[in-house]
Amino acid sequence: MTQKYPWARLAAMVALSLSLTACQDTKTIQENEQLKARVAELQKENGQLGNELETMTAARDALTKENEALKARKTKHPATKVSSRKHRRR
Repeated sequence: MTQKYPWARLAAMVALSLSLTACQDTKTIQENEQLKARVAELQKENGQLGNELETMTAARDALTKENEALKARKTKHPATKVSSRKHRRR
């Protein structure tokens, strides 16, 4: 069997492949936009976590310093025992 219009079949195949390619490009573009939005969200979250980390580190350092000061104060002034008064029997 010979075809009457072989170039028409070729043109139809090319048109079909181009439309599929365009469809895939549109899908890829949408995926890229979604990924860009997700990356932006993650960068924002990362910035917030960095700020929280700095705050917690500063709080930890302050507590460590306060703890050391309390330990130093405790060793300089040891607590003295108060002698209890006992009633002695005679």
